[in-house]
Amino acid sequence: MPTTTAADTATQVRVVFGRLRRRMREVAQADDLSASQLAVLIRLGKGEVGTASTFAAAEGVRPQSMAATIAVLDERGFVTRVADPDDGRRQLVVLTDAGRERAAGDREARAEWLATRLAALPDEDVATIQRAMDLLDEATAR
Repeated sequence: MPTTTAADTATQVRVVFGRLRRRMREVAQADDLSASQLAVLIRLGKGEVGTASTFAAAEGVRPQSMAATIAVLDERGFVTRVADPDDGRRQLVVLTDAGRERAAGDREARAEWLATRLAALPDEDVATIQRAMDLLDEATAR
């Protein structure tokens, strides 16, 4: 019987999580948003607030690219910019009501899709997945 190494498992986890992430983006109403636009909307929907530079660093893109991403979200009415109360020279990016609705709708669609997929599995498989998630959480905790 072949032995699976930690490196083999790490590769499989990365591949499966990448596929899951792509699938979750497909499920959301993301067809009219780029991956970068959706990523910012998701971050803001989770309560993150920051500048274009903050989001650029978090997403690993250039500040100029993030500024363009945020400009599109602003034009679409999903975000607005407000003065930073700690430094009036900076602008914070925040969700508008339309942005909150969109982020919530996308989040609900993804959660529903995944719950439906998991519900189609036998209970023992769902329990195995839960145990694996617990172990991954433990392995990645700081």
